[in-house]
Amino acid sequence: MSSDNLLGIPETRLAVDPAAELLASGVDPVAVAAAHPASSLAWATLAEGALAAGGRDVEAYAYARTGYHRALDALRKSGWRGQGPVPWSHEPNRGFLRSLAALARAARAIGESDEEARCTQFLRDSSAEGARELGL
Repeated sequence: MSSDNLLGIPETRLAVDPAAELLASGVDPVAVAAAHPASSLAWATLAEGALAAGGRDVEAYAYARTGYHRALDALRKSGWRGQGPVPWSHEPNRGFLRSLAALARAARAIGESDEEARCTQFLRDSSAEGARELGL
């Protein structure tokens, strides 16, 4: 148990995402998301790309929200009950954490300040290390 986990809630560790290997090998994220629509990592990658491109904030928001919701489904299947650590150090968790960070950034870009704050805090509560790594 980490020192940040004061309630003693067990960490949630997602299963390996089959899309991760495809993305790492350079397959187009659009094709990966189409082939693996449950992959939060594929949607996070699309959201990050849209944010980086500039002028595609609404598209980034939609991608990030899709990744976030697909990740919530996976977290629940893994026993998560709405709270507790989702460690950055467990690589399969990064799709969720990156989707959440992208959703916070996209929400800020479209003026959705309440959602930006909620997502930023959720990220920090889930993984302080992930929040630091992702610049939030």
